[in-house]
Amino acid sequence: LIERALVDEPPATLADGGCIRAGFAEELDTLLSASRDGKQWVAELERKERERSGIANLRVGYNKVFGYYLEVTRANERRVPENYIRKQTLVNAERYVTPEIKELEEQILSAEERQIALEQRFFRELTSRIAAESAGLIDLAEAVGALDALASFAEVAARNRYVRPKMGEAGAPLILREGRHPVVEQASRDAFVPNDAELDGETAQIVLLTGPNMGGKSTYLRQVALIVLMAQAGSFVPADEAVIGVCDRIFTRVGASDDLARGESTFMVEMIETANILHHASTRSLIVLDEIGRGTSTYDGLAIARAVVEHLHNAPALGCRTLFATHYHELIDLARVLPRVRNYNVAVDDDGERVLFLHKIVPGGADRSYGIHVARLAGVPKAVTRRAEELLAELEKGRAARASGRNGRAARQLRELLQPSLFGEPDGLSHDLAAMDLLAMTPMEALNCLFELQRKAQALTAPRSGRSE
Repeated sequence: LIERALVDEPPATLADGGCIRAGFAEELDTLLSASRDGKQWVAELERKERERSGIANLRVGYNKVFGYYLEVTRANERRVPENYIRKQTLVNAERYVTPEIKELEEQILSAEERQIALEQRFFRELTSRIAAESAGLIDLAEAVGALDALASFAEVAARNRYVRPKMGEAGAPLILREGRHPVVEQASRDAFVPNDAELDGETAQIVLLTGPNMGGKSTYLRQVALIVLMAQAGSFVPADEAVIGVCDRIFTRVGASDDLARGESTFMVEMIETANILHHASTRSLIVLDEIGRGTSTYDGLAIARAVVEHLHNAPALGCRTLFATHYHELIDLARVLPRVRNYNVAVDDDGERVLFLHKIVPGGADRSYGIHVARLAGVPKAVTRRAEELLAELEKGRAARASGRNGRAARQLRELLQPSLFGEPDGLSHDLAAMDLLAMTPMEALNCLFELQRKAQALTAPRSGRSE
């Protein structure tokens, strides 16, 4: 019915007609013919009047006020036939009507008005029929949409070697073998480097990903999230193998943007997004964090980043699978104290003269970001990059010296804390520490034990009256 009733490209409004297809209704076809023929009659009338009057530039016009008229320039005013009736005077022309042109006008306008009214009636009837069938049409649209989506999934999967994911319970481990980014893989001129991923809530809840700029950290984070999203949408995924525990939500904190209209800086937007994640993530969520704390001072940012990792690891209500990319290399030490944190980095081939980013995710932490190398690739002047290298060497030398001093002091303090008394039995602190089963403790139990150890240590190191130095 729709195909029979409507033209292929209906007008935007019904005001001027033209939406009903020819052949739909005989009555409408008759009016269309009259309207069409009437316009031909007007064109023929113009030709006849030019021949009869000898006025070559005579023309037939139309406006909504006077209807159809004959327009003659003032230069030809003497040649106007006697039966012309003056209707309007212009600066350079006169407009006339004749009984014949008024009769044509009535026929044409009557046909057009009736045509438009009839088309509007047919259109209303058509929409009423459609509304009556709306439930079936909606079901049909949903079926066609689902079929289109599934056919697209199938075509992409067949073309690009996608694999069917094995879906697990909510919060179950996420295991990807040779996973690929579905968009970057197609857009890149070079062969895409696939990577594995393993996340679970018990042994590898948080992956701390360090490595160079331009190395592929952001691509890796996004590809894992996209693979999960595609799998839960019903698609095969770009990987050799995929085992995916269903996620209730995928939370992301990526990119740098501000909202100046609301007075929110880039860092403020970053913190708002981070706060939303920490308040709403659950044990069944997947979290993708690409740089936390980079918008403020180094110590502020590092402190916030570490606190976020600790919260995601220790908060009883969380335990969610998390990918955390960062340039704060200091954070890799967290893997020593937080049992469910794992360090990974982007491999680099650096022979001292050239740097090659391998885009491969491997176990372990990175100690460099190669930012100056990326600046050089971007075309930053050589004088600037050379000076940056000099400053970086000085800064790293100073940091190493400070770290050495801190480590020496920490070692001495630890030895003093654990050193048994010179005269007498060991104080029991070492025995207590060695006997602790840290992996079996909850965060609160570990904190209570730490307070108890601190209390004993303070008692051992407090000055005692009558004791020689």
